[in-house]
Amino acid sequence: MSFSSTVKDELARQISLARHCQISELAAILSFCGRIQISENNRYRIKIHTENGAVARKCFTLLKKTFNIGTDVSIRKNAFLKKGLTYTVAVQNHEEALKVLQASKLLQENGEIGEPLSLVNSVVLQRSCCRRSFIRGAFLAAGSISDPEKFYHFEIVCPSRDRAEQVQGIIKTFGIDAKMVIRKKYFVVYIKEGSQIVDILNVMEAPLALMELENIRIVREMRGQVNRQVNCETANINKTVSAAVRQMEDIKYIRDTIGLCCLPENLEEIAKLRLAIPDASLKELGEALETPVGKSGVNHRLRKLSAIARELRENAGTGT
Repeated sequence: MSFSSTVKDELARQISLARHCQISELAAILSFCGRIQISENNRYRIKIHTENGAVARKCFTLLKKTFNIGTDVSIRKNAFLKKGLTYTVAVQNHEEALKVLQASKLLQENGEIGEPLSLVNSVVLQRSCCRRSFIRGAFLAAGSISDPEKFYHFEIVCPSRDRAEQVQGIIKTFGIDAKMVIRKKYFVVYIKEGSQIVDILNVMEAPLALMELENIRIVREMRGQVNRQVNCETANINKTVSAAVRQMEDIKYIRDTIGLCCLPENLEEIAKLRLAIPDASLKELGEALETPVGKSGVNHRLRKLSAIARELRENAGTGT
């Protein structure tokens, strides 16, 4: 089971105690994957289509618990996915369908309803707990979350800009900076920051998924810190080795050209010492001198030797 499916399975088992929160969650599910059928004599039927069995179970439970409505549930193979199934939860009775639409404020006062379903009325979203339920329902109906072992990404796919802006605005009331992007003909509300995905899981009340994500985040951050430290140490080692190799080449060139004996006493001493212990650090070289000096003093002498070698090479190139 993918991480997204695991989260949805946990959320599908989360039933709000308050009836107004149950209505908010059902309103979100209806507005994203619900369909209204209106007969010639103006009779309503509700159909909710989903490819997730947990979401279908949640719809069935909410309709039964909130409105005491019995529903018809059907399962068929998805025409586009060979291994996929499509679940349909249907409210066939007109009076019962009308009760659901009126309670969720998806039915306008004049009795008209858009297709797809219109935005959820703000009356349903006045309380913070109801907004939590709405986000949970929207995610169950049209959301997904990536495997945090690979990367962080949370999204809810909306059929219109207005719907996306509504979802984005509701998420932002919890201090989460949700972004919006157009993908083909859909509007996607998404979150990329790992810490903010933890926050949205907390908002939707998915504690098990939240703890799993937090554990993964901690491990990933520790790996990142270790890798950065190792890379830094490796780079420093490579830099030190490269510098030592250049120093050895310069000293050998001076030795083979004019001889180390022609150098000032302090430079001759450090040159011979570098040849004798090529793997020594600047600190170790300084401590090995007859009169010990610090790293900066050793580095200064080695730079002078490099300058002498460079001058000798230039003179050799010009024939002087």
